[in-house]
Amino acid sequence: MAEKLSITLPTEMADAIKARVEAGLYGSTSEAMRAAVRALLRDEEEHEERLAAIRARVRQSVEDPRPSLTGREVRAHLNSIYSKHQS
Repeated sequence: MAEKLSITLPTEMADAIKARVEAGLYGSTSEAMRAAVRALLRDEEEHEERLAAIRARVRQSVEDPRPSLTGREVRAHLNSIYSKHQS
């Protein structure tokens, strides 16, 4: 089922859509707009997936039972690793 909508776009956006239709990339402005909405929905879904992954990693980090390290301890550990690779 389809629903007809009337939208107002800034001139630059309208021109971009018209140019793509005139170039033959899309058969009509409606087709171009449907592609744009699909891309928007896909981008939003991917963004939500990335946020969920970040939240999961933060949650894992917060719930990690290992003791926290100070900045000095981390630096000392990294320096020791670096020193081993320099030898």
